[in-house]
Amino acid sequence: MIDKAHRQVIFASSLGTVFEWYDFYLYGSLASIISKQFFAGVNETTAFIFALLAFAAGFAVRPFGALIFGRLGDLAGRKHTFLITIIIMGCSTALVGMLPAYSKIGVAAPVLLVLLRLLQGLALGGEYGGAATYVAEHAPAGKRGLYTSCIQTTATLGLFLSLLVILACRSMLGADFDVWGWRIPFLVSLLLLGVSVYIRLQLSESPVFLEMKSAGLASKAPLTDSFARWSNLKVVLLALAGGTAGQAVVWYCGQFYSLFFLTQTLKMDAFTANMLMAGGLLLGTPFFIVFGALSDKIGRKKIVLAGCVLAACTYFPLFKALTYYANPAIELAQTQSPVVVVADAAACKFQFDPVGKAVFTASCDVVKGQLARTGIPYSNENAPGAVAAVRIGTNTITAFEGSPLSAAEFAAQSTAFGKQVTAALNAAGYPASADPDRINYGMVLGILTLLVIYVTMVYGPIAAWLVELFPARIRYTSMSLPYHIGNGWFGGFLPTVSFALVAYTGDIYYGLWYPIGIAVMTAVIGTFFLRETLGSEQIE
Repeated sequence: MIDKAHRQVIFASSLGTVFEWYDFYLYGSLASIISKQFFAGVNETTAFIFALLAFAAGFAVRPFGALIFGRLGDLAGRKHTFLITIIIMGCSTALVGMLPAYSKIGVAAPVLLVLLRLLQGLALGGEYGGAATYVAEHAPAGKRGLYTSCIQTTATLGLFLSLLVILACRSMLGADFDVWGWRIPFLVSLLLLGVSVYIRLQLSESPVFLEMKSAGLASKAPLTDSFARWSNLKVVLLALAGGTAGQAVVWYCGQFYSLFFLTQTLKMDAFTANMLMAGGLLLGTPFFIVFGALSDKIGRKKIVLAGCVLAACTYFPLFKALTYYANPAIELAQTQSPVVVVADAAACKFQFDPVGKAVFTASCDVVKGQLARTGIPYSNENAPGAVAAVRIGTNTITAFEGSPLSAAEFAAQSTAFGKQVTAALNAAGYPASADPDRINYGMVLGILTLLVIYVTMVYGPIAAWLVELFPARIRYTSMSLPYHIGNGWFGGFLPTVSFALVAYTGDIYYGLWYPIGIAVMTAVIGTFFLRETLGSEQIE
């Protein structure tokens, strides 16, 4: 059991962190709307990739936030750093809700959006290490896993809170939500900011930090002590490759990519997908505490790495099961009438246009562009020198070479080709959206819950593991960097990388190779090179 005084410490730290994660997750949940609001100057496929990249941009700068605020936390204290990070996060999130769209201010809209995302990422980069360190330094011996696992619930609870607010606004505003109502959840962060600042002002400084300060043992150069000394840098690198990288991809695959997969690939409506995701989070979140407490008995390392291995071994069957239970018409149509792109592989381009100016006129690009826009899975067949065609079951539709055509002629032929492909797909049974009457809601909920439980295995004990790997005088700085490189880079870029892999290959499951590969890497490196810390209880 956790006594009253320690419950207050955990509650104060956790509640503020829940609100920060709420702010950060709003963007991820509303990526499809944001792509239309702020990236309207490019085609739909590129706009969605841009929206994901802007989401990832916030993660990309998190390690820099870890360096800035980690150093501040080790020099000036945990409490002051808490206040700075939450103010930056809350204000930048609220400003997203006030930002004019592309239709109002043009290219300035996406530029300002990305700048605000960068501020959010910097603030969040300094948040987690402080919360985990602060709680760990209050935990009694033998209960650090249990105590810090409470902090671990905040990310999921923040996502859960953001989904609830979004669902409430959607249900009240209907079609207006996509026009202007999406701004309301961002503006709500001002209220949450006020509550969070008030709560954090009630905290006292960490007793371990105060003791170090009074004894003159605190680090005077946390960055140098953390990263310029090989004995500590080696642990930082191992913590990244053998711990946080795998934890991150399992986390983001279970809580983000699964939601993208339901809405973008399986074409489930956003309300239903968010409701099911919220249900999975509600059922799975208590396991953060379960695995955190279990790590106090059997060790942190075993549980984290077991979660990575389980995820790597079961992602393919689980996501195929999601297709079967969420939109069986896709699986049936793919079995009965597989889609094959027959084209000269050397003529096919990777259709990512960073400035919206490129024109993909080759016949292969015409075919793949059309299929990518419809989200249809397909395989590839190389036909050197041939004009590309799409084979849907026994029906073959030949594309055209667009390079000799004028812009008007190319647009007209593209439209005509698109209508032919759409008609053929409809005739072959490929659905435009998931049929609500054919969704097995119970099985989808069960799969999403299992994916969340994997998240709790890798994430529940990770804070205690990281805290115990580093001495208190440089703990905030040392643990924050591998955590945020792992979660900010390996995890944060997962949706973008996986989406691009799927679009390039036509295989709707191909994006899973990214989290599987990283999880396997972490399991191997963590097993052989990273120590178990249970029992170290060091606060020196």
